[in-house]
Amino acid sequence: MAKRTGTAFSRRKTTYGVQVGTRVVVSDNSGAREAMIIGVPGYRGRLRRIPKAGIGDKVIVSVKKGIPEIRKQVLPAVVIRQRRPYRRSDGTWVAFEDNAVVIITPEGTLKGSEIRGPVAKEAAERWPSLANMASIII
Repeated sequence: MAKRTGTAFSRRKTTYGVQVGTRVVVSDNSGAREAMIIGVPGYRGRLRRIPKAGIGDKVIVSVKKGIPEIRKQVLPAVVIRQRRPYRRSDGTWVAFEDNAVVIITPEGTLKGSEIRGPVAKEAAERWPSLANMASIII
């Protein structure tokens, strides 16, 4: 069996916590406060199944609340927190208070200059630029 490499989902399997249509908190200072997930690049699922994403996954969001210049824009983002509990390889279970994302540029760097609140370790490992800006990594 051939090994798949270079896909958008080359990562450890964790429990999906958000899906298309989920309203999430934007946890950076880019000007957006709330966004809605409208797509998950690289998701391959069954016909008519709603795409899902988990910690550290890249998603496409539509900004719903924020400053007027950034509202109604479609932007890429990374999931940094999810409410749904997921299990780590050491056996611990992790869950956060809210579902949160940070907005990134198409190149993968942060659009804002700081991240408010904790960032999951899985997201920080997968996105090094995000780990540099995080104040707390859990």
